[in-house]
Amino acid sequence: MALVAGSYERFIWGFSLKPITATAPSSDETLALAPLFSYPAHAGPIRCVAAAPRAGLAASGGADDSVRLYDLPTAADLGPLLDPCAAVSALAFHSIGPVPRNLLAASDDGLLHLYDADGFALLSSLRVFPRGREAADAVAVHPSGRVALAVGRAGGLAMLNLLRGRRSFACRLERPASAVAYAEDAAGGDRFVMAAEEKVTVHDSEDARIIHEMRCDKRVLAFAPAKNGVLYTGGEDRGITAWDLSSGKVSSRIEGAHSTRVKGIVVFDNRNDGSELSTLVASASSDGVIRIWDARMTGNEKPTPLAEVNTKARLTCLAGSSLKYKKYECYYFAWKYSLSSILLKLINSLKPDDIFNLLWHMDFKNRDVEFKHQSGLPVL
Repeated sequence: MALVAGSYERFIWGFSLKPITATAPSSDETLALAPLFSYPAHAGPIRCVAAAPRAGLAASGGADDSVRLYDLPTAADLGPLLDPCAAVSALAFHSIGPVPRNLLAASDDGLLHLYDADGFALLSSLRVFPRGREAADAVAVHPSGRVALAVGRAGGLAMLNLLRGRRSFACRLERPASAVAYAEDAAGGDRFVMAAEEKVTVHDSEDARIIHEMRCDKRVLAFAPAKNGVLYTGGEDRGITAWDLSSGKVSSRIEGAHSTRVKGIVVFDNRNDGSELSTLVASASSDGVIRIWDARMTGNEKPTPLAEVNTKARLTCLAGSSLKYKKYECYYFAWKYSLSSILLKLINSLKPDDIFNLLWHMDFKNRDVEFKHQSGLPVL
């Protein structure tokens, strides 16, 4: 697993989470954050970062009107995207399984740029809100990839049709929201959550009705949904709170997780297996400290972080991704996109990194259309 953090000092920080086996026979295996890279990636403060959950691909947006891309397994800078004409305020990836399909980048001029993740060609640029140049502070893509939600700093909420490249709906909120994300409750219900000041609301994705209102002690600056119907929030209260999306109540809390404001939270993806990594939560604070927590220990009075690193920078954002990719996922995508038995044998003989490079360079869009024609599914 890998973490990417941005800072006011223009630096981008990359870390990989690695297990360390203690020398003493009675000691348990511990974790450590090993540095991948750190350098001034932008000419201005880094305002947002995003990562494809299981592809090892990350992006950062800065006040220098650019988006930069990173390959985490090789710790390589892939270069900038210069289409935004204003400071980049929000980023979001959309992936199909482990393969990233699109990157969304919102800028202060009120535009949202939609990129194809294969080559990062600009597909469309659309104005997010009806009110001129209102910027989007956060963007969330629905798991289907058909629509996205955006919240603006002037109190706007917009639903964007990504298939047609236009705005489908817009309204004004009572208070401006600072974060938005899609999530699932414990029963698998399709939800989206928004944070406005100290209040977090849970909405039904079909009709946007409010299901729960969850009030925190102080302003919420970051949150991250988990696959088990739990939402982790953090902010000016310096702690991390786990909320049950089904009941809207607090399930656990880490008091005093940081000495300053929590600026970012990442929950490691637990969709694929039940390994120990699926219980880990990462948090970053404005004083430059990044900590890894075991979600199973949040009920304790004073939990100890499993790993910690101090960047000594004013961190602004945090994102996480996997550095590797499981072979059985490649079998699934080989079947889904109707690949030949020869390619299945080739996948079986390759290493995980080589498998990812193979699938990355394939034309998934054309094969998706062919697969839908063969199976009788509608082609979007």
